[in-house]
Amino acid sequence: MIQIIAGEKGEGKTKRLISMANEAAKNSKGHVVFVDDDDTHMYDLHYNIRFVKANLAIDDQKIFFGFLCGILSQDSDIENIFIDGLHNIVKNLSNDDISEFVSEVEQISKENEVDFTFIISAKVDSLPEAAKKYVI
Repeated sequence: MIQIIAGEKGEGKTKRLISMANEAAKNSKGHVVFVDDDDTHMYDLHYNIRFVKANLAIDDQKIFFGFLCGILSQDSDIENIFIDGLHNIVKNLSNDDISEFVSEVEQISKENEVDFTFIISAKVDSLPEAAKKYVI
C-alpha cells in the first residue's frame, strides 16, 4: 500500500506523518522505518522506530529507489516505511519522476508486503495522475 500526504509548507504534513509512524510502531508486529533528510524530528518518534537519515547527495528518484531497496534487503521484517519530504531528499524531482517513483514503489510494496507513506511538498492539483490516487 502507498499513501501520499501532499500539501504546501506549513500545513502540518510532518506532524501527521510522525503521528502515523508512532501509531504504526505501537500496532505493528514488524519493524517501522522513518526516512528523513535531517534528524530534527528523531526524538518525536517512538523508540521502536528505526530512524534513517538520508542526507546523501541523491540527485534522482532512481538512486533513492535503490536506497529504499537497500533498506528492505537488510530487514525482511519491515512493515512500514515513512518518508518525510520526498522533495527534500531527492533534489531533482519532476512530475514524470514522481510518476515513475510511485510505480516502482507500488511494485516493491506488493512484492515485500511493505506499506509506504511519504510526503510530497506540492498542491494535490499539481501532482501527476499516477500519484493523486494515493493522496490521503
